[in-house]
Amino acid sequence: MFRWFAAIIGYVFYRFPGAVIGFLLGSMIDGMMGSSSSGSYKKVFRQPGGDRVSPADFELNLLSLASLVIKADGSVGQAELDYVRQYFVQAYGKERANATFRVFNEVIKKREISAQRIGSLLRQRMRYESRLQVVHFLFSIANADGYVTESELSVINQISVNLGVQHRDFESIKAMFFKSADSAYTILEIERTATDSEIKAAYRRMAKKYHPDKLQHMDEAYQKGAEEKFRKVKEAYEQLQKERGF
Repeated sequence: MFRWFAAIIGYVFYRFPGAVIGFLLGSMIDGMMGSSSSGSYKKVFRQPGGDRVSPADFELNLLSLASLVIKADGSVGQAELDYVRQYFVQAYGKERANATFRVFNEVIKKREISAQRIGSLLRQRMRYESRLQVVHFLFSIANADGYVTESELSVINQISVNLGVQHRDFESIKAMFFKSADSAYTILEIERTATDSEIKAAYRRMAKKYHPDKLQHMDEAYQKGAEEKFRKVKEAYEQLQKERGF
């Protein structure tokens, strides 16, 4: 039980008061992990061949990465905070989301957050398509106030590298939030010089990569994110169809 381990650690550093605090925090985390055998947590983490990271770890690590993006430009925007809270409530329910935020505020937030450590953990224990969705989630946070700053982009880029996301996939997701003359090509991971046949092949490949069925093992909030990526791929293809007339 994590509660007893935390109590012992607390006692070593702060004697009896530390043991009490450690036991309480450990009990909260034990409760979060214990409930993973039912409901949405079973769906996210216990499917055969699914992700192999505990619900408590995943939530806290995801919230930690979100906090790095929110603080990237030196200010904490309300729109970004609201987006994260709404996302967590939609994914896990209000009670579970509130518990995660409490643990984060009491423990994780007071420590230095290592994007490299978190990225390494998730890279080893999560499917690649799930890690792509994490990157999309972080871009959505940054874009909650209407635009993504250079400092936010830099942080997300580094997290993406730590997650082991390929550069072309990162650029594809980035292009969904940054409009340019080449956005449609970048989303489909091809060059402007691509032939019509190459564009059609790229669309089939990207539609397969970003298909929402890839995230059936995750909760509704993540599946909606997958649907958004899938829609952006379809829109990019339709734009090129219109421009080229095929």
